[in-house]
Amino acid sequence: MKCYAVADLHGKPHRLETVRKIVSALKPDVVVAAGDITSFRNADKVIGFLDRIGAPVLGIRGNTDLRPVDRALRRYPNTGSLHLFPRTVAGVRIVGISGTIPVPFRSRICWREKKALDILAEMVDSRTLVVAHPPPFGILDAVMGRKPAGSPGLLNFITQHQPAVLICGHIHEDAGARKVKDTWVVNCAVGKKCSGAWIEYDGVAPPVVTMLEGDR
Repeated sequence: MKCYAVADLHGKPHRLETVRKIVSALKPDVVVAAGDITSFRNADKVIGFLDRIGAPVLGIRGNTDLRPVDRALRRYPNTGSLHLFPRTVAGVRIVGISGTIPVPFRSRICWREKKALDILAEMVDSRTLVVAHPPPFGILDAVMGRKPAGSPGLLNFITQHQPAVLICGHIHEDAGARKVKDTWVVNCAVGKKCSGAWIEYDGVAPPVVTMLEGDR
C-alpha cells in the first residue's frame, strides 16, 4: 500500500494545491488526512476539492474541524471518515479517532478519552495504521522546540497496543517520523519544511516512511 499522509491543511489553497500536485506525481493508493483539514469553516469547499484530487481520501477531524467536516467526508464519493470506522486499503487496515482538546502543555483526544481509546483498541492490532490528530506525549510534539504538548492517553495507547504506524499532526513545528518500540509515529503536519509523509506498507514487512520536504 502506498499512502500519502498529511495533516494541518487548514483549508489553505496553496496547501491543498500541494496535495493535489503530489497525488498527481506519486499516485498513492490513498491519502490520509490526520485532522485540521479545515479552519472552522468551508467544509464542503475543502472536502469537495479533496474529492477531486485523483485518489481516495480518508480523514479524521482535528481541533479546527467542526462536525460538518465529518458529514462532508461521508457524503462525497471519493472521501471517507476513519473515526472509529476501520477501512482496508490494499490489504492494510486503517482506522482513526477524531478530535483534539489542547490543554496546558498537553492534549486530549476528547473529554471521554479513555472510553474512546478503549473502543479504538478493539479495532487495532500490530499491523494496523492508526490515525489521530495529536502526537503522543513526548513524541514529535515539541511546541517551539521546547514544551511537549501531545496526548498522554495516546502515548499509553501506542505503548500498550503497538500498531504498525500512528499518523498524526497538530504540532506543526515538529513534523517528522520516529520509531517508538514497534510503532512508527509520523507527524505529517504540512508547513514550510514538510509536505506530508509517504508510507509504503504491505502489512507484513516493516513500514517504510519518507518525509516529503517543503510546502510547495
